[in-house]
Amino acid sequence: MASTDEASRPFAGLSDVSISEDIPVEGDISVPMSSSRRDDEFSTLDEPVKETILRDLRAVGNKFIHVLYPKRSSALLRDWDLWGPLLLCVTLALLLQGGAADSDDQGGPQFAEVFVIIWFGSIIITLNSKLLGGTISFFQSLCVLGYCIMPLTAAMAVCRIVLVGGSGTVSFAVRLVVVTASFGWSTFASTAFLADSQPPNRKALVVYPVFLFYFVIGWMILTFSPSQ
Repeated sequence: MASTDEASRPFAGLSDVSISEDIPVEGDISVPMSSSRRDDEFSTLDEPVKETILRDLRAVGNKFIHVLYPKRSSALLRDWDLWGPLLLCVTLALLLQGGAADSDDQGGPQFAEVFVIIWFGSIIITLNSKLLGGTISFFQSLCVLGYCIMPLTAAMAVCRIVLVGGSGTVSFAVRLVVVTASFGWSTFASTAFLADSQPPNRKALVVYPVFLFYFVIGWMILTFSPSQ
């Protein structure tokens, strides 16, 4: 009979258990929100358009600074974008318009031709780098090659200003010095960013197409003459 009463009351013995006042019986069962808050900090879905544009412009400006002071850095490779190369390509193509070769139908570089030469050349160099065992991605290489056109674009602007005063021997000498310096600057900057991503025994095979790429652009700038 006693066993029957114990079976009917399985928790009867708990009435004699006392809980000490020194033992805390309360706690926090809420779910930690640190991970979601961290994700919200990096989310740009609710960010104003103005802040997004300003952030992108600051990023492009920082990459321009890295090209002005080239050194072995992963800044262009880590946060790559194609806004800067597109802006430089369009600016250079616009500055190369209105030449004497265009007006005389002598095959001067048109806007589309300059655009195709720059982007097609960048793609060929990128594919060559990947085939030789490069460790950077396709768009990272395009980003570096595009941003490093900035010295040549600045040289084109200087040449347009110099040509306003005439196209004599002195003008050609000044343009030659400016274009040569910008060509060397572009080549050095691009190789500084791309050097660590290539096998040590194949760096020359990667640098040579880069040299030719910037040489062609520099030659178009040097041989440009305004229409009369």
